[in-house]
Amino acid sequence: MTDSAIITTVKCPSCHKPVAWIAAEVFKPFCSERCKLIDLGDWATEAHKIPGPAVIDLADEELFPD
Repeated sequence: MTDSAIITTVKCPSCHKPVAWIAAEVFKPFCSERCKLIDLGDWATEAHKIPGPAVIDLADEELFPD
């Protein structure tokens, strides 16, 4: 990389610290493993959700009687 190269930076989705978008940043777009695991936990507890219609539970016997 030359001295005149511009390094792209992004904000960590968890703590909003700047993160350089380079190969050395192994947790990008997160600033650390801690922030990465916090985000994973939010998805696991459904604190984060992808918007859309509700998913039908095919095991629900009221919707699909024999």
